[in-house]
Amino acid sequence: MNQTATAIDVVGLRKAYGDHTVLDGVDIAVAEGTVYALLGPNGAGKTTIVRILSTLTTADGGSARVAGYDVRTQSDDVRRSIGVTGQFSAIDELLTGRENVRLMADLAHLPRREAAARAAELLERFGLTDAADRRAATYSGGMKRRLDLAMTLVSRPQLIFLDEPTTGLDPRSRRDLWQIVRELLTEGVTVFLTTQYLEEADQLAHQVGLLDNGRLVAEGTPAELKALAGGETLDDVFLALTGHPATPATDLDSNDDTKEPVR
Repeated sequence: MNQTATAIDVVGLRKAYGDHTVLDGVDIAVAEGTVYALLGPNGAGKTTIVRILSTLTTADGGSARVAGYDVRTQSDDVRRSIGVTGQFSAIDELLTGRENVRLMADLAHLPRREAAARAAELLERFGLTDAADRRAATYSGGMKRRLDLAMTLVSRPQLIFLDEPTTGLDPRSRRDLWQIVRELLTEGVTVFLTTQYLEEADQLAHQVGLLDNGRLVAEGTPAELKALAGGETLDDVFLALTGHPATPATDLDSNDDTKEPVR
């Protein structure tokens, strides 16, 4: 019997900033070609996990492998294998949408003709062709998020981190992004999603981890977690297991626990 390959393998991950413990022994395993949603309120440790797994921050303890590579000793290999999109976009608003995507293609060392074709392909895929030659500063929030994701996909990563990608978006833009995630799955892409929106995890995730105060308090499919806590929604589950809701913050600058962009 064939076993599903593991795209992310985290064991005993620990991180502290001074006397403040952010991660307290977290274990996570993510199967290739699936969506894993890490669910928790601001300050739970979600962004710190993304930063460690994307080699932007070093853990104090434990181990982590991403795409088969050790994040500490094989960081260059990890970076070549992943894409990262956070709630703070990485776009340059002085450039057009096309120029932003071409810039990422240049950084990926794509040949000029291939870079132009890839940019046109992604701009069309994300519904940005008509706005491609407008400055990104004129884009709506949803358009900027789609452009940011297009830039992430230039090098065709098979594993992407989406750190609270729909924070601050209107419901239609959120649903558009959900559809993009579903399309990525059909291409075999693995998605590690952090979110405060329980409906988002319920809609998209194969596995959900509930993170609270730096600890993984429960993990399973949405159906398994609902059965565990006897609730009808993941809101019920989180409240039952932690004693408080995973309420989305209203401050768009309130990134998880480090207040730093992840890219």
